[in-house]
Amino acid sequence: MAMFKRISLFLAVNFAVVITLSIIASFLGIGNYTTAYGIDYTQLMFFCLLWGMGGAFISLGLSRIMAKWSMGVKVIDPQTMDPREQELLQTVYELARGAKLPAMPEVGIYDSPELNAFATGPTKSRALVAVSSGLLYRMSREERDGVLGHEIAHIANGDMVTMTLVQGVVNAFVMFLARVIAFAIAQGTRDRDEEGQGMSTMSYFLVRMALEMVFMVLGSMIVAWFSRYREYRADAGGARLAGRGSMIRALQALQRNYDDVQAGAQTQTAVAALKISNRGGFISLFSTHPPLEERIARLEQGV
Repeated sequence: MAMFKRISLFLAVNFAVVITLSIIASFLGIGNYTTAYGIDYTQLMFFCLLWGMGGAFISLGLSRIMAKWSMGVKVIDPQTMDPREQELLQTVYELARGAKLPAMPEVGIYDSPELNAFATGPTKSRALVAVSSGLLYRMSREERDGVLGHEIAHIANGDMVTMTLVQGVVNAFVMFLARVIAFAIAQGTRDRDEEGQGMSTMSYFLVRMALEMVFMVLGSMIVAWFSRYREYRADAGGARLAGRGSMIRALQALQRNYDDVQAGAQTQTAVAALKISNRGGFISLFSTHPPLEERIARLEQGV
């Protein structure tokens, strides 16, 4: 049921994004980038920027709402009488003040046995920090402080907006290059065709789609590399806010949890604490987070 809800929300948001951007493109007169003389590169550039970055920023603007709906996040009432919730709330507020955030983030809990936490939101003033029930009840106070310091550092560093910008630029380049190359191939086949028919519309569409998939894979490596860099910065920020010892112990706790899952052969269980991935080899190029061992080593070395 939860999976169906997430898929439905994903489709609904993407439908809303397409409709919104189509209306904006029509209003601005952007979209008709082919002429009798070839491609109007200026029009194509604006078209790709609109669709590439527009979709990314609309998704960012809806990120808090989407997180609450899709993950079932329950925002904690500041007046709650639950001692565990009040402790979590006050810890986040203390860390937020230490990071000099312009406004206190919303704090929420969602039901999951995983050790996981995330921060999202369109700006530093409209952020959400959410933790899983597994993390809340299975981690010590010091370990939780490290996790929360890491998430607050993400907000303070403006990582949500930065990663949206990076993803938007990559999306725009993917769309631009795929269309330019597909058009060049179409023109080349038309020049070689004795009847001057060249590539059909369907063939052009398929070539463009294939190129977009290839370029998106390459672009994903760039986005993942930048994300790993931001994770190291968030670890350093978490160490400053919550203490280096707390940050190291938090990562060590996550490492123990990961090892327990592996030892139990429960490889289908998502160990996504702080969205961590420990996979190595070629697949590590697509990982948004560095291996836990490297993150712990950096903190221990004071890097």
